[in-house]
Amino acid sequence: MSKFNELIKGETPVLVEFYADWAPTCEEVSGDLKKLKAELGSAFKMVRIDFDKNEAVARKMGVVGVPSVILFKEGKKLFSASGIINLEEIRSKV
Repeated sequence: MSKFNELIKGETPVLVEFYADWAPTCEEVSGDLKKLKAELGSAFKMVRIDFDKNEAVARKMGVVGVPSVILFKEGKKLFSASGIINLEEIRSKV
């Protein structure tokens, strides 16, 4: 967890995606996020966290369902959303 905390404290925004293999919506959202990452390149970092394997971390961050994303910059939460994600909102925050 300390590595994660260091990662989100940086100046480069970090998008954390919580997913589960059993949730079909996660696959769709993940594909969209990968396209956004390819488009914006080094403008932000992206981390995927398996909800089922890291439930304590997810709960600590207030995640109760998947897919969920949280965008951090300098350790502060800039944006969070669950379900179908509006990529334009993420793009505008990055």
